Amino acid sequence: MTFIESHLAPAGRKTGHIRLHGPEDFEAMRKAGRLTAQALDMLIEHVRPGVTTQALDDLVFDFAMAHDAYPAPLDYRGYRKSICTSINHVVCHGIPDDKPLREGDVVNIDVTFIVDGWHGDASRMFAVGEISRRAERLIEVTYESLLRGIAAVRPGATTGDIGAAIQSYAEGERCSVVRDFCGHGLGQLFHDEPNILHYGTPGKGVELRPGMFFTIEPMVNLGRPQVKVLSDGWTAVTRDRSLSAQFEHSVGVTETGVEIFTASLIGRDNPVAAPQAAK
Repeated sequence: MTFIESHLAPAGRKTGHIRLHGPEDFEAMRKAGRLTAQALDMLIEHVRPGVTTQALDDLVFDFAMAHDAYPAPLDYRGYRKSICTSINHVVCHGIPDDKPLREGDVVNIDVTFIVDGWHGDASRMFAVGEISRRAERLIEVTYESLLRGIAAVRPGATTGDIGAAIQSYAEGERCSVVRDFCGHGLGQLFHDEPNILHYGTPGKGVELRPGMFFTIEPMVNLGRPQVKVLSDGWTAVTRDRSLSAQFEHSVGVTETGVEIFTASLIGRDNPVAAPQAAK
């Protein structure tokens, strides 16, 4: 895998290179990530029993329109919704519909906004009313897996270091890491180089360099890691119907470490946990 300065690469087209971004690009990603985080913050008070995922989709679409943004999933490869809503044993890419959420459900909501041509991509787990302790524990493990993956990001580290940090923790907690989906580069493209696997070997993979932008988005199951995609072509579920959880942030590699672009503005990156002090 080769690297290229972002201003030398054509915008809006994959080239097979990893783009390295400068200060202006970082500022653009902060703006896109901040608005994405605001949308997820906004949803916290709306996720409750009886609400449909279509209603949540409508809220996010209206929020995007009111803030001069566009939901990246809408019309992406034929997808017809603004967000993904993955409930209980749905691993990712769940499609919003008119079925009401039920007490005890857990749902991942994945939001990606295009702001001035740049993508902010993040997801969080939400509890629908009171949830079981096993669901709560899975969410705790998944969120900590994300944090450990992010903590591995620094110049000179590798993508394998990220995956190993996530895998070793999640599996140590008797959970499994999904292998079928991964994080990805982003910026002016929704999905770019490199792929960020959530399992791996320390020191292996692509070297991390300042200016790289990508997502880290581990999917962790209570049961086995195998998944299948349903006949709609999008919805991925656990084969054993075990609960699944996911968290996602967009990050950039800095000269000294990592910057999270999609951090909650109110300290609710994990809405299932007790509220933290606002950032």
